[in-house]
Amino acid sequence: MGSGIACHFANIGVEVLLLDIVPRELNEIEKAKGLTLEDQQVKNRLVNESLTKALKSNPSPIYDQAFSSRITTGNLEDDLKKIEDADWVIEVVVERLDIKKQVFEKIEKFRRKGSLITSNTSGIPIRFMNEGRSEDFQKHFAVTHFFNPPRYLKLFEVIPGPSCLPEVKDFLMMYGEKFLGKTSVLAKDTPAFIGNRIGIFGIMSLFHIVKEMGLTVEEVDKLTGPLIGRPKSATFRTIDVVGLDTLVHTANGVAENAPNDEMHDSFSIPDFVSTMMTNNWLGSKTQQGFYKKTVNAEGQKEILVLDLNSMEYRKANKVSFATLAKTKSIDKVIDRFAVLAQGTDKAGAFYRKTLSAIFAYASHRIPEISDELYRIDDAMKAGFGWEHGPFQIWDAIGVSKGIEMMEKEGDKPADWVTEMLSNGAHGFYKIEQGSSYYYDLEKGAHVKIPGQDAFIILDNIRESKTIWSNNEASIQHLGDGVLNVEFQSKMNTIGGGVLAAINKGIDLAEDSYEAVILGNQAANFSVGANLAMAFMLAIEQEYDELAMATKMFQDTVMRLRYSSVPTLITPRGMTFGGACEMSLHADKVIATAETYTGLVEFGVGIIPAGAGTKEMTKRVSDLWKNDDVKLNRLRDTFINIAMAKVATSAEEAFGMGYYQKGKDIVVVNADRQIATAKRYALQMLEDGYTKPVPQKVKVLGQQALGMFLVGTDSLQKGHYASEHDKKIANKLAYVMSGGDLSEPTMVLEQYLLDLEREAILSLLTERKTLERIEHTLKTGKPLRN
Repeated sequence: MGSGIACHFANIGVEVLLLDIVPRELNEIEKAKGLTLEDQQVKNRLVNESLTKALKSNPSPIYDQAFSSRITTGNLEDDLKKIEDADWVIEVVVERLDIKKQVFEKIEKFRRKGSLITSNTSGIPIRFMNEGRSEDFQKHFAVTHFFNPPRYLKLFEVIPGPSCLPEVKDFLMMYGEKFLGKTSVLAKDTPAFIGNRIGIFGIMSLFHIVKEMGLTVEEVDKLTGPLIGRPKSATFRTIDVVGLDTLVHTANGVAENAPNDEMHDSFSIPDFVSTMMTNNWLGSKTQQGFYKKTVNAEGQKEILVLDLNSMEYRKANKVSFATLAKTKSIDKVIDRFAVLAQGTDKAGAFYRKTLSAIFAYASHRIPEISDELYRIDDAMKAGFGWEHGPFQIWDAIGVSKGIEMMEKEGDKPADWVTEMLSNGAHGFYKIEQGSSYYYDLEKGAHVKIPGQDAFIILDNIRESKTIWSNNEASIQHLGDGVLNVEFQSKMNTIGGGVLAAINKGIDLAEDSYEAVILGNQAANFSVGANLAMAFMLAIEQEYDELAMATKMFQDTVMRLRYSSVPTLITPRGMTFGGACEMSLHADKVIATAETYTGLVEFGVGIIPAGAGTKEMTKRVSDLWKNDDVKLNRLRDTFINIAMAKVATSAEEAFGMGYYQKGKDIVVVNADRQIATAKRYALQMLEDGYTKPVPQKVKVLGQQALGMFLVGTDSLQKGHYASEHDKKIANKLAYVMSGGDLSEPTMVLEQYLLDLEREAILSLLTERKTLERIEHTLKTGKPLRN
């Protein structure tokens, strides 16, 4: 955890000193080298091993491996004095009060007066950790609780100590949100704080409900996954990843430290969990938990599931519930809950029991763990990956209907909920003039959620600010002449409707407005062009229409480059294929740090033909300064495209040539992305934006083509590539070489676009290409043939 936090601070450019304890004995390698416990290599072994392991882990804790140079390692015996130069000291040691107090005593000897000290404890009361510390220490002490892994989980709980200065609390809240990219949640010094208090209750309550209803592990994971806006790992797979022992430790901590909790019995450990603990079936760390990976008699890998009655592993059964089928046509997750809660089968009963329990529990935790209800929702979304928090879900079902459901299940909401209804407030939230408001218990009325002014929240403004729409996209006026084109197709795929919206947005901007942003706030910006449409046209041999569709895509992408108004794009999450091509051509990219982008078309049997191959060839051409590196640079770019490589962060995308230093930027907090894009659009206008002038591209012709063809032939003969892989690669090579020109030549961009289009159209006549596309559409995975 300490290495993960260090990596995330390094991600945002902070210099970090990472310290750990010294080993008590030599390992076998150190003995063989004749080292002693006094050697620096030995003293720093634990910290260096921890950091190395973290940097090698997948997913990576760091945006770019080069950023690890910002982390200096050391040990607590020799290097603790160095913290006198630190602005912020974070304690991340084992969850034992006695050890933490020893560490704080040592820190106090060397820390600079006024420097921040925070603990990453997940539940030890601050008053105990503060005990015996100086007044200055206590004024600058708080808990800053990161969730693991720190790079990916956005929850950052801030719990100020009893003597903590208000300005320290404010700084930590601001820094978490603005610089670390977190959802900063202010919590009280109560057992497990907010996220774990609500989240662990939800899991423990579910354990008891599962046994009561006789549900299986695979049934529960089907019911508690993406269908309701939760991670794919759902419940039991998540526990396997986190570790059952971690869950039990936290549950026992709540049970011990919150004896008056009205749901105290829910934190008792069920028999099947106790058996698993005894058997050391803790999940991934012990190779088995609720799931177990095995190899069957045929030598094939398979995943078995634990039967909670027999406590033996078996093959997973197919899960089907009639209630789930009723939600297939409901795209928005939040709209599904009302249907799920009315289900007449076992699934419907499960949802009524679990939702009633979490609604009641969350309502009773106010004001115990938080004075503001929105903080509970924020914590569950940022810490547990829920798309919606309990109060948001309750609103979606209807507060009154939720109470009726709870009464039937034997649950009771806190009194303030019925008082809220009596006061004429019909929901926990409401939206007014583009801002979100929450019900404040003390005021008995809705109050604006603070901090929104730094964001543009499309959900809040879509209804009032939309000026044009079709069935795949809409255009909102963000104010000050800046338009936003929001993709709204399934998985934000780019089809005719999206292209029409982009062109309409540019038309409007050039005529009556000032600038265009391509932006949405879905988990993924876009998975690329609409493959299903291309597949249908190819199957029906509508080649003229296919050619027109490809030309329209290219023309739209090129219009992003050469329109008379600034164009900006805000990639986030998966930004593949055609969406990556659009990023290559917009005037400015405002990417979230967690952007995963690449030209992945090769995986489905085609080449990038939405101006992506042209643009990557052009970018390499723009970098050429001498003959020695021309072919090397072109080859590296060819390999990236041919292997469908994806950048695993926005920072990595710079190194792969998808984004450009000095032009494109990265924001760590995705909530700030569109507001940041608008700010840059206005700045570009203020600076006097001028329409770009088309530049020719230098291509190498036969010089490059010969190199590529020799390489693809060798790969195919060496059985590293199939015959069809070779055919696709040769098409890519032809485009990137500019054809078989006899000498290096300066060509128009349109020349390369025409080659792109010819290449993809010829590939779409191939049976094996269509097989790959069909397989991808059915499974979501590429096929090699």
